[in-house]
Amino acid sequence: MRNSGYALPNTPVNQERLEWLAAEIRGYKGEASVLQIQAIDDLPSDLLKERFREERRPDYSGLIRELEQLKPSLQGFPTQLRRLKRRFEELAEIDFFDSPLRAKAEEALYKAGRPMTAEKLSSKGKLSRKEYQGRVWLTRPRPGIDRVSSAWLITRFIDAKPTFLFSSDPNAHPKALPFDMYQAGGFGHEADNCTFETLCARFGTPDKRVRLIAQAIHDADLEDEKFGRLEGIAINQILKGWAKQGISDDELLRRGMEMVEGLYHSIG
Repeated sequence: MRNSGYALPNTPVNQERLEWLAAEIRGYKGEASVLQIQAIDDLPSDLLKERFREERRPDYSGLIRELEQLKPSLQGFPTQLRRLKRRFEELAEIDFFDSPLRAKAEEALYKAGRPMTAEKLSSKGKLSRKEYQGRVWLTRPRPGIDRVSSAWLITRFIDAKPTFLFSSDPNAHPKALPFDMYQAGGFGHEADNCTFETLCARFGTPDKRVRLIAQAIHDADLEDEKFGRLEGIAINQILKGWAKQGISDDELLRRGMEMVEGLYHSIG
């Protein structure tokens, strides 16, 4: 705010952070007040929001330039990609009013992390969801992160009324559609994609939140730190803990799908 101070949107997250900061200051015998400003007479709301967007413009522009220059053949590519991914997340956290460059930066990040093998996979041609309604989907027992998230994707975006079965032998269920099975056929790992990514490629990625979830599932399932996302790793550890408690396959799947649904809604 000119030369006198800084303004932040009055959100629960920002208020909580400032309240904790004020509490820390008071704990050291200092004085602190958290002020909530209702209006600024010479700065209408729309103009104030635009100033926030302008503050992020050079940050996003610089990030996009770095991403466009990043090539898989460069030395230290995975490390550089993770660094730029973290930078994007830091910017997105303080991009309170959706800079127009945010979507461009996200797209540049997505393209930088997509290997040629994934592009070849998507070129196989999209499948019609209409032909996959009311189907029986088969996967291995004790579902982990890739199978749980794939079942979530199937239920939410592909098959409105799916039935899920668990078996290690697809021959015992010849009419079922296998996914994430060790045997050939159905939907599974292709190139360096996990099953969730394969389903996204074949049926089309519904929206950007699914695309980000796909990155998290990839990192958790393949453990290659390709995208530098940690959300799927945490979900996978919880699933492993529940599996050790003897929870049934159906219950593991249900709980896991609920966690992925929560992750989906948490992504801005």
